[in-house]
Amino acid sequence: MTSEIEGIEQGINWRESRIIVERPVEDESQVEPESDRDKPREILRKGEVHAQPTAHEGNSQKAIPLPLKPGDRLTREEFEWCYEAMPYLKKAELIEGVVYIPSPVRTDIHAEPHAQIMGWLAVYSAVPPGTRVADNATVRLDPDNEVQPDALLRLEADLGGNSRLSENGYIEGTPDLIVEIAGSSVDYDLREKPGVYCRTGVREYVVWQTLDKRPDWFRLAESEYLSLTPDTDGTVHSEVFPGLRLAVPALLEGDLARVLSELQKGLETAEHAAFVSRCLEKRTGNAA
Repeated sequence: MTSEIEGIEQGINWRESRIIVERPVEDESQVEPESDRDKPREILRKGEVHAQPTAHEGNSQKAIPLPLKPGDRLTREEFEWCYEAMPYLKKAELIEGVVYIPSPVRTDIHAEPHAQIMGWLAVYSAVPPGTRVADNATVRLDPDNEVQPDALLRLEADLGGNSRLSENGYIEGTPDLIVEIAGSSVDYDLREKPGVYCRTGVREYVVWQTLDKRPDWFRLAESEYLSLTPDTDGTVHSEVFPGLRLAVPALLEGDLARVLSELQKGLETAEHAAFVSRCLEKRTGNAA
C-alpha cells in the first residue's frame, strides 16, 4: 500500500507506506558467480583471498587482512578485522554480508543536516536516565550486518532496550531508533537498510532524503515498517520515546531553533514526565 499524503505546510509530500521485510535483491555486480558459491567466504575478488598468510617463526603463520572494497562478501568478524586494520577509513558497513563504503560527505546535503539531527537527539537524551545517543557508532546487528548509522537513540538494557555495549565498546543488538541522512546514498538507505533494520527489530527508522527535501519516519509493526503521519502542524511524534517530536517544516527550512522549540514542548508533556519517572524507578529498582 502506497498513497500520498499532502503536508499541511510548506507543500511537504508525505507518503504513508509500508516496507515489508524481504531479503534484499542483490546487485549482480556484487554477487559471485554460481560456480564460486561453494568456495570459502574468504574468497572475495578474482583470485584474492581475504587473509594473506605471512611466514613467521618456524611453521607458524600470521594472516594479514586485505583492504576493504565495496562489494566484498564477508562475515561480520572478517569485516571488523579488516576495518580495524584501516584506521584511515572513516565509514564502511556490512549489509547482508556485502561491504558498502559511502562516497565523500557533502556539507549541504549531509554534514549540516546530520549536525541538526544530532542536536535534536542530544537535547532529548539529556533528561531520561539510560537514554543514550550516538553519532556514527558501529552497531553489530547480527552475523551478517554491522552498520554505522548517522545517528541513533537507544535505551540501555536494564530499562528495556535491546542493545548493549560490548567489552570493546561496540553496540551489540538493535538500537530503538536509527536516523540516516540520505543524500547520494538514497537507494542504499531506502533499499538495503530498511529490510535489515526491520528484521533485526529496530523499532523506529527515520530516513531524511535531503535532495528530495523529504523525511520519512517509520515504526515497526510486526514484520513491516509503517510510516508515521505528521499532525496538522507538520510535526511527527515518536511512538517509542515519549515527548520526542520533530517539526518537519522547520527542519526543512534549516531552522534548528524552531525544531528545538517544538521538541521542548514535547519535553514538557505529561507523557514525557511519566516516561522519565518509569526510567528512574527501573534504574532505582535494578540498583537495589
